[in-house]
Amino acid sequence: MDEKLHFADFAGELLDWYAHAARELPWRVGPTERAEGVKPDPYRVWMAEIMLQQTTVPHATRYFHAFTQRWPRVEDLAAADDADVMGAWAGLGYYARARNLLKCARQVAAAGSWPDTVEGLRALPGIGPYTAGAIAALAFGRRAAAVDGNVDRVFARLMALKGEWKLEKARLKNVVEELVPEDRPAEFAEGLMDLGATICTPKSPNCLLCPVKAYCLGRAEGTPERYPIKPKKTPKPHRVGHVYVLRGAERTVLTETRPERGLLGGMMGLPTSDWSDTLAPPDFPQPLAWQEIGEVRHVFTHFSLTLNVWRADMPNEKTTTPFETAIDHLPSVFAKALKLSL
Repeated sequence: MDEKLHFADFAGELLDWYAHAARELPWRVGPTERAEGVKPDPYRVWMAEIMLQQTTVPHATRYFHAFTQRWPRVEDLAAADDADVMGAWAGLGYYARARNLLKCARQVAAAGSWPDTVEGLRALPGIGPYTAGAIAALAFGRRAAAVDGNVDRVFARLMALKGEWKLEKARLKNVVEELVPEDRPAEFAEGLMDLGATICTPKSPNCLLCPVKAYCLGRAEGTPERYPIKPKKTPKPHRVGHVYVLRGAERTVLTETRPERGLLGGMMGLPTSDWSDTLAPPDFPQPLAWQEIGEVRHVFTHFSLTLNVWRADMPNEKTTTPFETAIDHLPSVFAKALKLSL
């Protein structure tokens, strides 16, 4: 297939559709605003892209509002206390991103401005190829491709890609890069994002409403939903362990700061055993009347986890953290354990 010929009018048709179908998102400067000369805030674009890397728009929106209200400028975030940022991030997962968020903010604040090229953005902590392309296009109008999972899916269907996925993905990226228009790279990127999020969805693509269905070889075959054809995922390993909920006076619970390195590094946590393939006997943090009250399950990127939840009370002593504060700041797996113990 001659991709250049096949996609000759693709960008124009996508942009025509995006002009009236664009989603309203709190971090987005929409097509009408762009036409009026409104410029995006790189800080808000960056914040949204980091939050959206592994979560949905509805889930990220709540965090985006909270972060940008509490720290409205990159300089404000750069000056924030590490523990406050890590606590505010709880529930978004991938806590290394929260640490990189702070590193990046401090580096940008120290420099006095954001780099405005893909290369400059790639040099910042926590910014990979997709995020650099997205920020460069959306915030600075650079002719850069933002190829995420949505765009992979859209073009895998448009091109009916059947080969080895790693090679096909590289081919796909080259095609997208060629299609980015010089004058409207941001809207092109946002149009592709919206197309993948609202029409070319993973399981039930709405081909009748697709503005670029004439280009879709997957639709022509009659089975666009079969694409992308990716290698089967290997099952995640499963780990087990114990978590200890020590409740004190005045509705407090014993918490700890986890080591900086490793999973959930630097976050507030509950005392816990090691997490391993086999369950060892509990090693309680204090010699009290511990009671096993159930278990919690959680899925991380590379493994799933089951923790036996143990509870003990020290009614005459105040422990470290109020229940309400802990539930708001603990990572999800620990918040589940605390809620189970109440």
